[in-house]
Amino acid sequence: MSLFADPRWRDALGNLPDYLGAHVRVSLAALALGLIVSLPLAILARDRPLLRGALLGFAGVVQTIPGLALLALFYPLLLALAALSISALGVGFSAFGFLPAVLALALYSMLPVLRNTITGLDAVDPALVEAAQGVGMTPRQVLTMVELPLALPVIMAGIRTAAVWVIGTATLSTPIGQTSLGNYIFAGLQTQNWVLVLFGCASAAVLALAVDQLLALIERGLRLRSRVRTALGSIGLVALIAAALLPGLAGARSTYVIGAKTFTEQYVLAALLEQRLEAAGLTATTRAGLGSSVIFDALKSGDIDAYVDYSGTLWANQFKHPGIAARDEVLADLKQDLSKDGVSLLGELGFANAYALVMPRAKAEALGIRSIADLAARAPSMTIAGDYEFFSRPEWANLRKAYRLAFKTERQMQPDFMYAAVTSGEVEIIAGYTSDGLIAKYDLVVLDDPKQAIPPYDAVLLLAPKRANDAKLRDALQPLLGRIGIAAMREANLRAASGDGTPDAVARWLWDRVK
Repeated sequence: MSLFADPRWRDALGNLPDYLGAHVRVSLAALALGLIVSLPLAILARDRPLLRGALLGFAGVVQTIPGLALLALFYPLLLALAALSISALGVGFSAFGFLPAVLALALYSMLPVLRNTITGLDAVDPALVEAAQGVGMTPRQVLTMVELPLALPVIMAGIRTAAVWVIGTATLSTPIGQTSLGNYIFAGLQTQNWVLVLFGCASAAVLALAVDQLLALIERGLRLRSRVRTALGSIGLVALIAAALLPGLAGARSTYVIGAKTFTEQYVLAALLEQRLEAAGLTATTRAGLGSSVIFDALKSGDIDAYVDYSGTLWANQFKHPGIAARDEVLADLKQDLSKDGVSLLGELGFANAYALVMPRAKAEALGIRSIADLAARAPSMTIAGDYEFFSRPEWANLRKAYRLAFKTERQMQPDFMYAAVTSGEVEIIAGYTSDGLIAKYDLVVLDDPKQAIPPYDAVLLLAPKRANDAKLRDALQPLLGRIGIAAMREANLRAASGDGTPDAVARWLWDRVK
């Protein structure tokens, strides 16, 4: 069978025009903005030691901030500014996706451009500057006709470095809603589809290398004063950008945007929602891999139109209800809270996906552990692993308080890696998910929660305020409500997480089973 007959390769290639075009657009915009800001600042600061030190120090500090953190920080900041703009001027802007990604990536591009521009200008022979002044050139003419041309090869080296950094870091913009080649990587990690991971990494690397080599050709042309090299590099760069941008720009605009968080089940459910909309004759696209701190705000502000969330997550984390409550109370409170934000709760899908403490069945039976209460006495000698959010969530605080839990070590991991870690014995306990099919696959057991410290987590379908009265959207999604049981969702999750099919294929299987 041909390699490209594999549906995973077809899926990867099918998304390439969209992902690559979006990646190039955001990288190009960020690099251009970085250059527009950095070059004038470098020229201004080269003869001002205090300003130069402050600029280089600031740019250096930015480089120490993890890329994902910097990208995530810009979203709430811009969201607040958008709200302020609407209240003050009556005009807002989207804080989702492109804008925060461009601003964060532009900051990342500043250091090499600032440093190389200052270094290049400092390296210009003072005798040449003095000679230019001697023939009557103004300071501006000296700068533009003597210093900058001589410093240009060094400046181009800084631009090359900035371009590679920006292209690489742009893969991290997926969780804030910016489509990029990182979509392959995030989706592949969550669904254990290593074809997508490799495809995303390879695509980003090839793009970065191609841009770097074309900029290097331009740099050599400028250094050797070779018009041919400079022209070839410039033409190649323009052609590469055009080839990446045009297919994406020519694509059809989607009417509806479906959101999804960063774990396997969300990819499957988002694909299912998109398929139901397309079956109803509506155009749709998915923005998957969104952070929990981003996705609800994106829905509330209308940047996405619909997504599946979980009642306990919203109740405890988004709306900060304290303590423990019964399922009916959680749902009643949640409906009131959502209505204040204009968000519509269309209904429940029919299954729950709650956090749960999970361990190998054989070990649990050997130690006589059936519930979290049984676990408490042995916890001080054990290591627990959770996803990136778990240990900062109210559920964990409730568990610790209710059962007086104190583990030897708390470790954070990718959700899919946790199951492999607990199976191999690297950790003894994980904070898993009750609807995850990997529990059965690895012969794990969910520990009882007799004190009900973890709130109920019914899967609920939410609509953005602007879609509250959208009859077409409601009619297309209504058939999903109450149809997806826990057994079907577990099997779907297992299929997706085991690499047995793409989220689209698993979503089609799930619909065939429940319709």
